[in-house]
Amino acid sequence: MLDVHPPHQAPHGWRDFLIHLFTITIGLLIALSLEGVVEWQHHRHLAHDAAVSMTAEIASNAKGMPATLTDLKKRQDELAHDVDVLKEFLRTKKFPKQNNMEISFGIRTFDNVGWRTAQTTGALSYMPYDEAEDFASIYNGQDLLAESEKSAARDAMIALAPFLNTKDSDPDPTPEQAQAIIDKISILESQILLVNSFMTALDEQYTKFLATHPH
Repeated sequence: MLDVHPPHQAPHGWRDFLIHLFTITIGLLIALSLEGVVEWQHHRHLAHDAAVSMTAEIASNAKGMPATLTDLKKRQDELAHDVDVLKEFLRTKKFPKQNNMEISFGIRTFDNVGWRTAQTTGALSYMPYDEAEDFASIYNGQDLLAESEKSAARDAMIALAPFLNTKDSDPDPTPEQAQAIIDKISILESQILLVNSFMTALDEQYTKFLATHPH
């Protein structure tokens, strides 16, 4: 709040009036400059705190990526085995009881509180453009991966559906049923390939980002 007070006594002539006007102008400029510095410092601290928070969040999210990629490869191998078993059944017309089939898929979650807070407070607008773009790229990558994982989980449930409520004593599936299951698993395999692509790209982004942003 800036206060401008009238002179305690009326100016005597143009000279006094101009001196008083000059004094007020200088005072206003100083006050505005100080207010601008305070606001700039506030924005600077806001951007710094947001960057520190998001960097720590990204480092935490990156920790489990190698294990997640390894687990994803295991899921892909299981599905490839399932397809091989079903194709063998179509060839021999006999379902191999000793070969177990497994369809599973887990969703990896990511922390994003720091990102959402930075958006809410407007901290991103006070960062250098390149820095804000780096953060946005990583969190957008996380969102893309999360959406692809949701689709894969849905496809996994569809592929798993024919096996629900079945017993060992139940008859083998018909060739038509076996082919339908292969088709469903193939769709899941394709979706997991997409998940793997997003996950690998995000892991590379994490590595590159953290190499230049100590935490």
